[in-house]
Formats: sequence, structure tokens, C-alpha cells
Amino acid sequence: MGLELTRIEEPFVFELKNEEGVICGIDASPAIGGKAKGLRPMELLAGSLAGCASIDVLLILKKQRIEPTHFAIRIETRRSAGVPAVFEEIKLIFEVDNEVNKEKLEKAIALTLEKYCSVSASLKENIDVNFEIEFK
Repeated sequence: MGLELTRIEEPFVFELKNEEGVICGIDASPAIGGKAKGLRPMELLAGSLAGCASIDVLLILKKQRIEPTHFAIRIETRRSAGVPAVFEEIKLIFEVDNEVNKEKLEKAIALTLEKYCSVSASLKENIDVNFEIEFK
């Protein structure tokens, strides 16, 4: 994997580009001069966990011939006080349609977070990663 980060505007507006040319905007908090022109680094970290988990959960469900018509994840986080303000907990709240079998979904999520998701595996030593399920 190769990425390139380039500042495009002062003080903290960046573009992160991958090898395929896909660009993601990054910016700092307005409290330190950010301009709300991109996601903050900690938002990207939590979002990366949700994205990775989503891909793995949906792949597991697809193998079981379960394809949700509604699938979303809300992310709630708790950070430590002080500097650095690290994540202490990230909770993923999976929203799926009522037709999805709850037991199969719970098993798919647990397998994903414990075994398959590379982001979860990278974070689990220091951050409590939990989940809930809400049917819509």
C-alpha cells in the first residue's frame, strides 16, 4: 500500500491520496485552526474500523446468502482526557433491516471483530471495541 499526504491549504488542510488516485480530505479541529474541509484524523481512525468491519460482515453474510437491504453503522467513541486524547472505547452500532437473522448477524460481527478485521486487530490491544445491533 502506498499513500501520499499533501498540504493543500494552510494551516491544516490536507489531501490523502492512494495509489489509485482516490482522495480523502483531512483537516484539524476548528479549535486549533481547522477549516472543516476534511475529516479529522481520529474520525478517520474510527471510520476505518467501521469500514473494515462492514466489508467483512457483509462478506460473511453474503456467503450465508443473507444480503441486508439496509446496512449502516453509527460510531460512538470515548476518549481519554488530556494529551494525547486516545480512544478508550469505540462502539459500533450496526443498523440492519428486520429480515436479517439476529444470531447469524451477531456471530458474523463477533467473528469480524475478533478474527478477520485488520483494523480491529490493529487496535484491540489498547481500545475496547464493542458493538450493538439495531433493527430498522
